[in-house]
Amino acid sequence: MTMDFDAIVIGGGHAGIEAALALSRLNFKTLLITQNLDCIGKMSCNPAIGGLAKGNLVREIDALGGQMARLIDATMIQYRLLNESKGPAVQAPRAQADMYEYACLARWVMEKQAGLELFQDTATDFLLNSRGDEIRGVVTERGKSFTCRTAVLTTGTFMEAKIFIGNYTAVSGRIGEPAAMGLGPNLSKMGFTLGRLKTGTPARVLKSSLHFDRMTLQEGDKAMIPFSYFNDSIERPSVPCHITHTTEETHKIIRDNIHLSPLYGGKITGIGPRYCPSIEDKVMRFPERQRHQVFVEPEGLQSEEMYLNGISSSLPEDVQEKFLRTVPGFEDMVIMKPGYAVEYDYVDPTQLSPSLETKRVQGLFIAGQTNGTSGYEEAAAQGLMAGINAAMKMQGKEPLILSRAEAYAGVLIDDLVTRGTKEPYRLFTSRAEYRLSLRHDACDMRLFEKAMAVGLHGEEAAERLKNKKNTLEEIKTLLAERKIKTGDAQKIGQLKSHTGESLAVALKDPLVQIKNLGIICDTLNGRDPRHLKQVELDIKYEGYIKRQEEQIKRFERLESLKIPEEFNYDTVTGLSTESREKLKKIRPVSLGQASRISGVRPADISLLLVYLRNPCKQV
Repeated sequence: MTMDFDAIVIGGGHAGIEAALALSRLNFKTLLITQNLDCIGKMSCNPAIGGLAKGNLVREIDALGGQMARLIDATMIQYRLLNESKGPAVQAPRAQADMYEYACLARWVMEKQAGLELFQDTATDFLLNSRGDEIRGVVTERGKSFTCRTAVLTTGTFMEAKIFIGNYTAVSGRIGEPAAMGLGPNLSKMGFTLGRLKTGTPARVLKSSLHFDRMTLQEGDKAMIPFSYFNDSIERPSVPCHITHTTEETHKIIRDNIHLSPLYGGKITGIGPRYCPSIEDKVMRFPERQRHQVFVEPEGLQSEEMYLNGISSSLPEDVQEKFLRTVPGFEDMVIMKPGYAVEYDYVDPTQLSPSLETKRVQGLFIAGQTNGTSGYEEAAAQGLMAGINAAMKMQGKEPLILSRAEAYAGVLIDDLVTRGTKEPYRLFTSRAEYRLSLRHDACDMRLFEKAMAVGLHGEEAAERLKNKKNTLEEIKTLLAERKIKTGDAQKIGQLKSHTGESLAVALKDPLVQIKNLGIICDTLNGRDPRHLKQVELDIKYEGYIKRQEEQIKRFERLESLKIPEEFNYDTVTGLSTESREKLKKIRPVSLGQASRISGVRPADISLLLVYLRNPCKQV
């Protein structure tokens, strides 16, 4: 049977962009269906990319052949390295984006991509084979049918969505934009378990109506460091952000009007994000707090619209205006768009395999907020992996599955498909057991070769990786061979106690920094600061890294014990009832994944180990 397309991607958000580009770049004829072509790559919420753990994800996306890092490099209007004073495992890059330029560039990249077609319509249903267990195509709202071999579903916050502002409700995925109706009920008919989640966004205000002299200035870093490993430098204008705080009067107005909030009036049933609560939640849950931070962020160089990060709300518009004017600097502010809440359908991600393919319907992959996540970066990482694995399936190859020890993307996907989520999932460094090995500066060292094997990187990436490895080794050799002389300590006081030692040994001292060593070692001057910093971190944390490598080896032994897809858990005598039910539901691919299922006891893992090592025990 001849198909219209090899792959169809539903949704033009950050997940859909990565999935569609990956599939088409791997030479599969791809169609992206989205409700509005002008909204491709639109930043629904905050105008920023990166952050704690999220910045690592963006670098991983780039290392795996994705687009997000290149988009933000070309459109950033401020760059900051977060947690620079803390350890390397929790440092991460973050950039403010010109959100209009970002979306425009994203659409242009997709329009120029060979093998990718864009089509404006709303997907409402799927075509399946006669058994109902394999994808065959997609049906749209206007009655068009497109056939395909694989499909990637990335509906974001639009599936069966409603927005709420006080008593006002509308069937929308974003204010002024229609929801994607029909897919939710049809997925339920196909046997999928769906749930409801909620997210929210703050008011946008007119820049010229704000008093910035009453706020705290927040400049970006002097140097803008590229997210993409393929960019050596960035020359972009840097625009400041500002910080202000709510007041006790702000909180009183919110408490006095809390009965008007759809969150507290019972209109919204979906569970909201724990780590990004509305201002109503902050005031009601933390009554002892006298103030909450508000970050005032520009949305673009050619826009007067300002984003108020940290103060999302779904209270009535007049109440929003009233409480916002009690915030220092906002006394005369003019609201351009009110804050609102969005409630939408999501698919329980435990119904997916680690490749992000659904267990119920072959060839159907799901990515992004449709899986219950929050954030552009989490969505983009899933979209890229879903696109890659849809391509691998069509090539008859094994899927690319990243482990928790290889990438934050691996942590993200494993958490979703193994444990599921009942609230919008957000990635943190604390979720990664091996975060010291998942530093943002070394994503290329971990993942370039995987992308090359898939076909998303070519000779340029191979050459860059080779050159970087050689350069890092050269710097390390130089530091190991250069001994500290008596005169060196006179130039760098911190070296006094290290006379006779190598520079490499001295660098283990927290007081010694590689950026100062050029004073006594001229061959370090002129080198890429990113390479010097990476070498410094490798040396300073060498002992910790070796210890973590041993932990990773133990982790990999469990991961290497694969569980056959057809494994019969009913034959394992002694398994607890709860463990048996959960193992049959999740169908873990390895003993390692089985050990991470909530409710599965260590004793049950030991039992499984015995059965896996003695297949004859199964009947």
